[in-house]
Amino acid sequence: MKWTDVREIAIALAESKADVDPLTVRFTDLMQWVMELPGFADNPERCNEKILEAIQMTWLEERD
Repeated sequence: MKWTDVREIAIALAESKADVDPLTVRFTDLMQWVMELPGFADNPERCNEKILEAIQMTWLEERD
């Protein structure tokens, strides 16, 4: 899984952090959680605010 796999990441977060409201998560925490997901293997330097926003919004969609 890489930073560009936004939907896959969002699904994994929705499953592993089911009790968390995505809108309350700081981007620093979100980035760390993504890097800790099983199967995630990408360079942290490739992450940016736009990617984190996309993950957050897709996670919100998956949760609802």
